[in-house]
Amino acid sequence: MKIKYYPGCTLKSKAKNFEDAAIASLKELDIELEEIDRWNCCGVVYSLADDDLIHMVAPVRNLIRVKEQGGDKVVILCSMCYNTLSRANLLMKEDEEKRNTINSFMDEEIDYSGEVKVLHLLTFLKEEVGWDNLREKVSNPLKGLKVAPYYGCTLQRPREVGIEPLGSFELMTEFLEALGADVVKFSAADLCCGSYQVVGNEGVVLDASAKILNIADSEKVEALATSCPLCEFNLGKRQGLLMEEKKIKKEIPTFYFTQLLAVALGIDPEVCRFDLNASASLELLKTRNYS
Repeated sequence: MKIKYYPGCTLKSKAKNFEDAAIASLKELDIELEEIDRWNCCGVVYSLADDDLIHMVAPVRNLIRVKEQGGDKVVILCSMCYNTLSRANLLMKEDEEKRNTINSFMDEEIDYSGEVKVLHLLTFLKEEVGWDNLREKVSNPLKGLKVAPYYGCTLQRPREVGIEPLGSFELMTEFLEALGADVVKFSAADLCCGSYQVVGNEGVVLDASAKILNIADSEKVEALATSCPLCEFNLGKRQGLLMEEKKIKKEIPTFYFTQLLAVALGIDPEVCRFDLNASASLELLKTRNYS
């Protein structure tokens, strides 16, 4: 099976561990991610200004690429890219006036009216693979690993494009359970880590991230599963700084959900690029003999 795939910028650089683990895992599941040609940055965030149509050009162009290349569906890993493309897609489907303006502006592109279905990988796995089938493919179950799903801001907000309703964490919970993990109910699963405020307001982000990690510690979470490179940066790679600032008492290993999938499918840990994770992440897998 082949499916069109939009990677986004960060997965080609600092989040190669996210992408490489996904590609290897899906290959193991007989699924080929076909990266669309000539993709561009999605713009990272969806503009909050109602009349700011110029910021719709970047995500819409990517959806046009999928349509041009014969796809009616596109899979996305990064939750921020998913959010941005989904919301742009919804606008092109439902707002005729804005759709006509955007299509007229991009006069060298084919017209687009929201024909492509935008899917987060978790949704795709549930709909096209199924949790029972995934469970059968697991050769290295993550037994005893107390992992919590961390959704952050953009997987459920706004409700029109969320992968599931706000406050429901069934998709990643069922996914992790299919891998054999012990899923911990996590009260901070949808709290914001501070997101891109890290660029200009570091203190706010450190406090927000520390709050999430301290809740994880108090709720006996051994690891967090994420779907966002920025969340992984704030919650994972910044833990050394948080320890130095005495904002957290212990490190909580963080993983992209695709890395846990790859480990459970028995894929070589080197393929998952754990060298790009904080050191505590791989150490946890080694102590449990998962890697």
